[in-house]
Amino acid sequence: EDHHAILSLIPPSMAATAVQANAAAGGKGWSCFGAPALPDDSLTGFFNTPWLSVWAPGHGADALPKGTGTPLPAGSLVIMQVHYNLLVGDKPVSNSLVLDTVPVSNAVVPLHMGLMLAPPDLPCPTGVTGPLCDRAASLADQANRFGSGQILTVDFIEHFCGHDPSNPPSGDTTSCDWPVERAGYIVRAQAHMHLLGRSFSMVLDPGTPQQRTVLDVPNYNFDYQKAYNLSKAIAVKAGDTIRITCSYDPTLAQKLPILRKAPAHYVTWGDGSSDEMCLGGVWTSKSLPNPHSSA
Repeated sequence: EDHHAILSLIPPSMAATAVQANAAAGGKGWSCFGAPALPDDSLTGFFNTPWLSVWAPGHGADALPKGTGTPLPAGSLVIMQVHYNLLVGDKPVSNSLVLDTVPVSNAVVPLHMGLMLAPPDLPCPTGVTGPLCDRAASLADQANRFGSGQILTVDFIEHFCGHDPSNPPSGDTTSCDWPVERAGYIVRAQAHMHLLGRSFSMVLDPGTPQQRTVLDVPNYNFDYQKAYNLSKAIAVKAGDTIRITCSYDPTLAQKLPILRKAPAHYVTWGDGSSDEMCLGGVWTSKSLPNPHSSA
């Protein structure tokens, strides 16, 4: 029933705002969809609200690279957001959170998690028809399911990746280039798609003599997602480019029993399990971790 869980780190400076936002909602927290972005639910807020960690099917007892950690300043708050997949039912689900913490020390290298997105635009497969196979109608359905902010999110990703939001390129593959914002070392990487995902790649400085593959997942499986600790850290500098590429098999929507419950539709970026994502996560550090650290 759990599609994924995200832990958002609310810094001390925003803690009072988070408490007020929760109180305004009657203590019921945030919507399951979108993100618990502060000071509001805008896309700017989404990117400015750092992720502390993320869980998805297949992660298991996932551990950060030896000698690294994510800073948790005194006075911070943690928001746990869980997406549930109602296509498999609506039985009550119990979730818990356990944080492994160590005191701040020079032995622990702080990590920064960055996100890179690309916009899926998957037409209905040949021979599959339905009113939602029209892209505009499918987006309107998303707005009905998750709120009008979903369309703004889709348009933002399309625009950032150089597409015309009203007429983006469609097909079974999507990619997008993202700038590296700070110098350091990539020590960990992850791919995230939904049930139509087939392969994922993350490439540093594509098309240059310095091109290097950071992560290659040739046989993506939603039920076996992982964040991979790199065997050797990769040095990056501000201004470098990282390209993520995702490929899909839209015919799986008619083959997988869980997806056959959803109406045929033009698939775009969306929070639902029958929608899609192309998301890459990278964890970077300013210095190389100490592999002999006890942390």
